[in-house]
Amino acid sequence: MDLRGAKVLLTGATGGIGQALALALAARGGDMVLTGRRTDMLEPLAEKLGGRAVPADLTDRAGIEELLNTIGDIDVLVANAALPATGLLADYSIDEIDRALDVNLRAPIVMAKLAGQRMAARRRGHLAFISSLSGKTASGQASLYNATKFGMRGFALALREDMRPHQVGVSTVFPGYIRDAGMFADSGATLPRGIGTRSPQDVARATVRAIENNLAEVDVAPLSLRLVALVGGAAPSLAASVQRRIGGDKITEQLAEGQRYKR
Repeated sequence: MDLRGAKVLLTGATGGIGQALALALAARGGDMVLTGRRTDMLEPLAEKLGGRAVPADLTDRAGIEELLNTIGDIDVLVANAALPATGLLADYSIDEIDRALDVNLRAPIVMAKLAGQRMAARRRGHLAFISSLSGKTASGQASLYNATKFGMRGFALALREDMRPHQVGVSTVFPGYIRDAGMFADSGATLPRGIGTRSPQDVARATVRAIENNLAEVDVAPLSLRLVALVGGAAPSLAASVQRRIGGDKITEQLAEGQRYKR
């Protein structure tokens, strides 16, 4: 996919990772359409990039179709918006569960359906999903978040096969712990020695590479975390044991505490 002149819809554009994505995609020549809930940040960013700001709340089910109709045909969808969902399931209200499922899973699926149909008709386009390594290996105190990210991975891999005959690409990006911006950074959680991080710019570069080269999956994490994710898919019980030994339970506890008043 050549991003030069491509009309790109980016969700969750006002977060730190979203801003890095917007800058990187625009630098490659993308004609940016930015969505998010914080108009005070959305509109200045769109103006800076010479793009368009379209405020949207992805928990509004009817509003998603209205959003896509307002924007019209797009060449690239980058589904980046997500809500924190770490913590014990028992600590979540039904309404909070619904919100997490709507934003993290339902909205990207519906947007992919609506945008993908138009892309398939034109035989041109790319659907990119910003997921998490939590979509490859499960962690204690993250059952709801894992559910949304595991679901996203399965959806994207299957959709990639369905869209292949129509010359529409599908990619998923799996960040690990991201410093400076995003859910992990915002939570204030700390990592044990030896567990590395990556930057929002690393996520943005990986996303551009995935789109331009039609890569199915790209991990954005140090080798050690990528190996844990690999083991998590092949031997979940072993991966859980490894996570306990390296302090994974403490990390998720801190994440849950830091996200408690932000979800």
